[in-house]
Amino acid sequence: MGALVWLLIPLLAAIGGGLWGSWANRTRKVRGDGPELDGYARFRAAMEKPTRAPAEPDGGALTGR
Repeated sequence: MGALVWLLIPLLAAIGGGLWGSWANRTRKVRGDGPELDGYARFRAAMEKPTRAPAEPDGGALTGR
């Protein structure tokens, strides 16, 4: 009788693993690429904006006079 109990442990583990595997691979509601593409478009627009030249600490006098 003890041997049957020890055989039930891997059987229950296999059943539990199969149930978990089927749950993990279920099809989920597809969200689409809309939010990601919108964010990418905002990122590109921000990167293409011209920036001001940084102010030079000595007022731009780099002649060395």
